[in-house]
Amino acid sequence: MKISWNIKIKHILESKDYKGLLNNFISLSSLQIVSYILPLITLPYLVRVLGPEKYGLIAFATAFITYFQILTDYGFNLSATREISIHRDNKAKICEIFSSVMIVKGILAILSFIILSFIVFLIPQFKTNWSIYFITFGIVIGYLLLPIWFFQGMEKMKYITILNISAQLIFTASIFIFIRNPSDYIYVPLLNSLGFIIAGVLGLRIIFKNFGMKFKLPTYQTIKFQFKEGWHVFISTFAVSLYTNSSVFAVGLFTNNTITGYYAIAEKLMLIIQTFPLSSLLQSLYPRLSKIHLKDPIKALRLSNRFQYISTISYLLFLPIVFFLAPWIVTIIAGKPYEEIIIAFRILLIAVFFINANAFRIYYLLVTGKSDIYAKIHVSLGLFGTILVFLLSYVYSYIGAAVAICLINLYVLIITIYYSKKKK
Repeated sequence: MKISWNIKIKHILESKDYKGLLNNFISLSSLQIVSYILPLITLPYLVRVLGPEKYGLIAFATAFITYFQILTDYGFNLSATREISIHRDNKAKICEIFSSVMIVKGILAILSFIILSFIVFLIPQFKTNWSIYFITFGIVIGYLLLPIWFFQGMEKMKYITILNISAQLIFTASIFIFIRNPSDYIYVPLLNSLGFIIAGVLGLRIIFKNFGMKFKLPTYQTIKFQFKEGWHVFISTFAVSLYTNSSVFAVGLFTNNTITGYYAIAEKLMLIIQTFPLSSLLQSLYPRLSKIHLKDPIKALRLSNRFQYISTISYLLFLPIVFFLAPWIVTIIAGKPYEEIIIAFRILLIAVFFINANAFRIYYLLVTGKSDIYAKIHVSLGLFGTILVFLLSYVYSYIGAAVAICLINLYVLIITIYYSKKKK
């Protein structure tokens, strides 16, 4: 029996599918390690040099621009990834998908810029710091140009890794060169935007040169199809952002830049704990599970459930340690053990558990083509979640925002389990 298992494991490890999945996971993990190590280097420096107030302003502007980034992405990071994965052997079809998606994203980016202009120049609170919002909008342009969804669908994540790591290294070095005092805060979003735009341009060059892509004007029907395919995911993603991204935005509206800075630092730490290394595994598995599901749905389900179990147990054991070490972590990042940051961070760690206990389960709905259910889950609580975030932020400041995030993600976990069992 032992010999049989050894042979079976060896066969799995040597299989083409396993090697492809492993390479993608290593690429994404490498990217995420760098993505989280570099901010851990720059974050303490920025907080010390700029102070919580200016850092809070930058965080507020970024949260605001994220809405336009989500609008421009339009769910293509999931819907287009699935399409590319399914048709990856059909070059003509891939060219058609690539061209139509890029046109749709371009249209949405122009629409986003028009909406941004109206808001900034008509609302006094935004008009005061109008330049920082337009500079931060460069992130949207960068995401428009960098087709992460294409590389994911083709399972060639090494290109994204190389591009992003290069851009982030340049950005990190530039922070220490150009940011020397609080008045230099405007250079932070400028350098960030330039990094994304450069990575996007280089990404397109790789696609045209290495993959032989040719841009061709798609038909109206093709563009309409992409709008339809991305709709459910877009609505879901936008609904999610209403109560996740809105927390920093709401705190910024109802308090001041300093409190916003405290909460933004806590949320930044939460996101690091939440997404690494789980996000790498999810992005690596999603296109592979989509392909496996077409041939063997039971195998895809078992694989998804197995990874969900491992993820849940791992975070259940890991998070209490982080909770205990919170004051030490905050002191390293912010320079002082700010009580506001520690409290918010510890509350948000509870949300991290709910999110990761549901990560593979919620993604599997998209793998099986149940994007309507995926959308229904998130849209059903999008409005409620947003109201809850703004209400609790208004009444209880940054603590209310953190508690709202916990309650919302608990609800998402419960409702996802319900739908999963109902459809099984």
